[in-house]
Amino acid sequence: MTLTLASPTAADRADWERLYHGYAEYYGMPMDAAILDTVWGWIQSPDEPFHGRLARNADGEAVGLMHFRPMPSPLRGTRIGFLDDLFVDPAHRGSGAVDAMLDALREEAHRRGWPFVRWITREANYRARGVYDRHATRTDWLTYQLEP
Repeated sequence: MTLTLASPTAADRADWERLYHGYAEYYGMPMDAAILDTVWGWIQSPDEPFHGRLARNADGEAVGLMHFRPMPSPLRGTRIGFLDDLFVDPAHRGSGAVDAMLDALREEAHRRGWPFVRWITREANYRARGVYDRHATRTDWLTYQLEP
């Protein structure tokens, strides 16, 4: 699949919202205007180290999104990349969109000097994990979440 990935602009907001709603729905997370405004603000702000990309197919249709950022890696004394969100519209899954998006993320990491990009996914996200296994190495790290 031929995709064009670009930072979303004001003209892309409706497409980005549609895709981000789909992402939140997949993970069973609530989504409202305040969350959308906050995340959109991060993407649009040159002062935030948070980046978004909107993927469009050859017809110009928005088919996917990803959000990523630099993250300090103290033991390495450098920054690595962290992929927060990756989503492809269900109608376009299996089209190679995720492969193209991960290839673009690899190029982005190279440009930024990140030695690698890390991300998490659900254990039961088997379809996505099959794609991830083609592009990246699964680590033996576990994720914990500490509530205040």
